[in-house]
Amino acid sequence: MNPLTKQDYTAAFPALQPGSGIAPGTVYVPVDPGEVLWGRLPGRTDTAVATIAPGSRVVIDTISHEGMLEDQGSDPLRYFGNHGVTHTEVLEDTIAVAARRRHEPDAGPHIVTGPIAIDGARPGDLLAVRIDDLTMRAPYGVVSTRHGHGVLAGRPGFDGDYGQFCGVHAREDRWFGVLPLDPTGRAGNAVFPLAPFLGIIGVATDTGTRVNSVPPGPHGGNIDIKLLTVGATLFLPVQVPDALLYIGDPHFAQGDGEVALTAFEAPLRATLTVDVIPASDVAGGFGSRVGPFAAAHGLLIPTGMHADLNTALELCVGHAVDLVTELFEADRRQAYLYLSAAADFTISQAVDQVRGVHGAVRRSDFGAGADTQFARHILGRV
Repeated sequence: MNPLTKQDYTAAFPALQPGSGIAPGTVYVPVDPGEVLWGRLPGRTDTAVATIAPGSRVVIDTISHEGMLEDQGSDPLRYFGNHGVTHTEVLEDTIAVAARRRHEPDAGPHIVTGPIAIDGARPGDLLAVRIDDLTMRAPYGVVSTRHGHGVLAGRPGFDGDYGQFCGVHAREDRWFGVLPLDPTGRAGNAVFPLAPFLGIIGVATDTGTRVNSVPPGPHGGNIDIKLLTVGATLFLPVQVPDALLYIGDPHFAQGDGEVALTAFEAPLRATLTVDVIPASDVAGGFGSRVGPFAAAHGLLIPTGMHADLNTALELCVGHAVDLVTELFEADRRQAYLYLSAAADFTISQAVDQVRGVHGAVRRSDFGAGADTQFARHILGRV
């Protein structure tokens, strides 16, 4: 895959190589070529690469699959070098994974770091994953489409495997991506703000085999919700003992819908605090209906996921009714009317086999909240 056009590139900051800047005593999970999964997610039989206690903080490196895939030559040094990136600016763990591992043709594209055992987590519990920090590891990334999976697949001029190398620039103490607007460069660039987040955060599935990394589900996984930036907490229903947490698919920016297929794909170092909400407290809330949801930036964020986008929306609205009902002791029909008047429902992504919809419900629209352990666990993290 060749980018549509080249751009003048100068590194905006040094690459953050594996192990660099890790303070003594930190629980650190690197991208180990022998341990990461490529295109698959952990199942119940996988062995943890690290174990942490509930309430602990962990630092995890991720890499992007862009620059490593077959249609890009499977050689990140050459691929990125062709766009002006020096050898020292290509991540050593990206080079190592590309050299030592082979991508299964029927697997997803994502490099997944983990799994990490959360000691004592059990099915029925909720894992609360707070994003404390996300650090960009390279001053560049790629936006791409391939395999006819974009929203405009099948329309003349949009099919095929193509993408764009994009540099990162600083402007007025903020970071921006730069994407050329035509192959000649005469039309200039689109310059868009960055808001890094992890496309994949999940727990192991209760399966004997590793599932494909592309479709999201009750386990979380490739949910691609761009609101999960620093300060957000994602709640995931634990499927197997010790949860087996993993992350991947790092993004520097994404539009809701992710319509061409990928976001601005680029590597991140994540600092997470991981806690466990026991099943006995969850039972006072959703009970068996619980699915992935988040609390971020003053918002409660329910999700709905299904191959049919209309069904995904229906599931998300039902999930939102559950949240408002349980957290604020609302009548279910009144909660439904409130959501129609005041909440937003947005397509997270429409390109990952299972479509995603997420809601945005303002915490400030409500009072103190229900006097339950479940409500205290959730509302204390909004």
